[in-house]
Amino acid sequence: MKTYTDVAMFSVEVTDKMISNEALHKKTPQEITALLYEACLDNLELAKQAMETKDLMVANQKLQKANDILHRLGVGINYEAGIVADQLDSLYNYLADRVVQANYEKDPTIVDEVIKNVELIATSWNTAQKKNSDKQPKAMKQKANAYEKNIMFE
Repeated sequence: MKTYTDVAMFSVEVTDKMISNEALHKKTPQEITALLYEACLDNLELAKQAMETKDLMVANQKLQKANDILHRLGVGINYEAGIVADQLDSLYNYLADRVVQANYEKDPTIVDEVIKNVELIATSWNTAQKKNSDKQPKAMKQKANAYEKNIMFE
């Protein structure tokens, strides 16, 4: 069964597990991004299944959720990262446009195209996270992040 959790005024669909707000707030931004990729893929797969069974209302809802996730992933990009950030933003926008087109045409082949691209991005993201050799403990990073957010710059 699918469950929903509020993430900064946004519902994230998480497969077969419930994540409390407390547990979610303990996740790093990178882990939340991975959850968003997973939720996007889940919604795309469910939309494709709904199209195949001619349940167009469900297909519409799931494609809208996937589109919303893609837009929110774009909002979370750190544009100080350079050209890669700009290219990723363009890719998210392209995929969101394709989701809209798939929803309008009710075309599962377009959904397949989006799924393949999101899977590639998610796989790359997860691989990068595994290879990240940051030695600082998660609790220390969270304290540092909380401190940095409250620093006043002159």
